[in-house]
Amino acid sequence: MARKIHLAQRMDDIQPFHVMDILARARQLEAEGRSIVHLEIGEPDFATAETIIQAGQLALQNRHTHYTPTLGLPALRQAIADDYQRRFSIQVPASRIVITPGASGALHLALAVLVNPGEEVLMADPGYPCNRHFVRLLEGQSRNIAVTEATDYQLTAALLDHNWSDNSVAAMLASPSNPTGTLVTGPQMQAMIEVVDARGGRLLVDEIYQGLSYGVDEFSCLQLTDQAFVINSFSKYYGMTGWRLGWLVVPEAYVDAVDRLAQNIFLAAPTLSQHAALAAFSDDTRLILDQRRDEFRRRRDYLLPELKAMGFEIPVTPQGAFYIYANSSRFSQDSHVFVNQLLEQAGVAVTPGIDFGAFNAQQYVRFAYTRPIEVLEEGVKRIREFIKNC
Repeated sequence: MARKIHLAQRMDDIQPFHVMDILARARQLEAEGRSIVHLEIGEPDFATAETIIQAGQLALQNRHTHYTPTLGLPALRQAIADDYQRRFSIQVPASRIVITPGASGALHLALAVLVNPGEEVLMADPGYPCNRHFVRLLEGQSRNIAVTEATDYQLTAALLDHNWSDNSVAAMLASPSNPTGTLVTGPQMQAMIEVVDARGGRLLVDEIYQGLSYGVDEFSCLQLTDQAFVINSFSKYYGMTGWRLGWLVVPEAYVDAVDRLAQNIFLAAPTLSQHAALAAFSDDTRLILDQRRDEFRRRRDYLLPELKAMGFEIPVTPQGAFYIYANSSRFSQDSHVFVNQLLEQAGVAVTPGIDFGAFNAQQYVRFAYTRPIEVLEEGVKRIREFIKNC
C-alpha cells in the first residue's frame, strides 16, 4: 500500500510554469523529428561572451573553488558599484550590494527580511509569477493589481495609494517588465516612491532587464532613492543565465539582516561565476553586449509589426527586455488552448498569459524574440498559416 505523501498546504498555491510544459512538449516533438520555432523561453540565444568564459576558465585554473564571503566577492561588489557610477552617475556603496545565486536569490532575500505571515506585497497583474509565489512561500499575501495598456501595464502611484491597506508592507515593480517589456519613467517612479514612503512601506524594484532598453535613456530607481530594494541579474543583458548569478542593492539599515539570512539560506553565490562576472564590466565585453542589445532591438522591430499585421492587438510598444505581450482574443477566447494548438499544428512555441497572472490572462500570449531574425521569419510564416484556420 502506497504511503500517503504529506505536502505543506502552501503547495496548493504554488503553480507551475505552464511554459515549461510547452517547452517539454516542444522538445518531445523535436525528438520525433518535428521542426519547432521557439518563441517561449525568456533566455538570450547568445552564448555567454567569450571574455566572461575565459575569466571563468582562468578562475578554475587558479583554483578559485572555495566559498566567497556571504555578501559576495569584494572585487565584484565594487565593480557593480563602479558601474552604477559610470552608467548613472550615482554613488552606491559596495557595502550595500549583495551577490546572490541568481535574481531569484535576491528576490528571496528581499522579501524574507520584509514580509511576516499574513502581510501584503502589492504587485502588477500581469507580472513575473515567481514574485507572488515567493510571497506565498513566506506565508504572506500578494495583492495582485490589474494593470492595462492605459498605464503601460505598470503600477502607478494612484493604484498603489488606492490598494494599500493597513496590512501592506511593500510594493514591487519591474522595469523593464516581464511579460510586457514596458518601462516605468523617472517621474512615475518618484511618485510611487513617495506613496510607499508615506505609508511606511518599502519598494522592491526588479531591474533584471536593465541594459536591454530601446530608444530610451537608461534609468535606475537608485537615482531617486537609497531606501528601495533593487534586484538585478547577470542573466539577461550579460547573457549568463546558466551561471546563476544576481545581486541585490539593500538599504543600509537592512544589510546586517540580509547578511544573516543569506548565511543560512545559501552561504554564498557560486564562486567561479563571481570571478567570471568580473569580466562583464570590461570595455571589450560591453561592446559585445551592446551589439547584442542592438540585435534584440532589430528583432523587436521586425516581429512587432508582423504580429500586428496578423491581427494580434499590441497597443503598447515594448521598450525593453525581449518580449511582446499580445492580445490573441481575435483568434481564441482561451490563450492556453491557443498556444497548445499553435505548437501541435504549426510547430511554434509561445507562452500563455496564464503564466503571468489572472487578469484577462486567457486573452494574452507572450512572444520572446530571443531567436535570430530568420527564425522569427519562419515563425511568422507558420503563425500566419495557422491563424487562417482560426
